[in-house]
Amino acid sequence: MVTLNPDDMTPVVNRLKRAQGQIGGVIRLIEEGRDCKDVVTQLAAVSRALDRAGFAIVSTGLRQCLSNPDGISDEDQATMEKLFLTLA
Repeated sequence: MVTLNPDDMTPVVNRLKRAQGQIGGVIRLIEEGRDCKDVVTQLAAVSRALDRAGFAIVSTGLRQCLSNPDGISDEDQATMEKLFLTLA
């Protein structure tokens, strides 16, 4: 099983915290009755931030698998491929 080192995840956590703030901004825009274009633009930014966080997590997991002196098991390889495709 691939587990993530919390120290390696600091940039991802920071990105997710920014996305969390952006989601709050989207909610405010909707509650204020703002223009559709503004809302969708902010939603797109949140979506990109979440995608990037997901790909960073998968990338970190792949690096950990590749640096494992015992190699990667077939099960871990299948798991990482499935996770990658989930984001695609």
